[in-house]
Amino acid sequence: QVHLVESGGGSVQAGGSLRLSCVASAYTSSNNYMAWFRQAPGKEREVVATLYTGGPATWYADSVKGRFTISRDNAKNTLYLQMNSLKPEDTGMYYCAADLTYSSYDPREPRSYDHWGQGTQVTVSS
Repeated sequence: QVHLVESGGGSVQAGGSLRLSCVASAYTSSNNYMAWFRQAPGKEREVVATLYTGGPATWYADSVKGRFTISRDNAKNTLYLQMNSLKPEDTGMYYCAADLTYSSYDPREPRSYDHWGQGTQVTVSS
């Protein structure tokens, strides 16, 4: 069983930056999808960015395009999310996810992922 552990969340003012990290407890193989999701209070979990490790190919939600960057350090088994120019609407719990069973679902959907971290809180004040 692979465990994912996120870190790097915190409270920042609008315009600030944070870098989230997600460390996997074991090698997460290649040619699979990893992603960052977020969930604000009272809202559904939404995809922020995905990364295909076989590419690597990335995808971003329109709301974060140009401000966030997803990347992976294979040697460290770590997934990152660099978040710049943060806005109050970026506030939420951020989750790392990995698809280790090669789901046939769209990688932008939560059901595509079989491993999740516990989440790290990001709060952006205006």
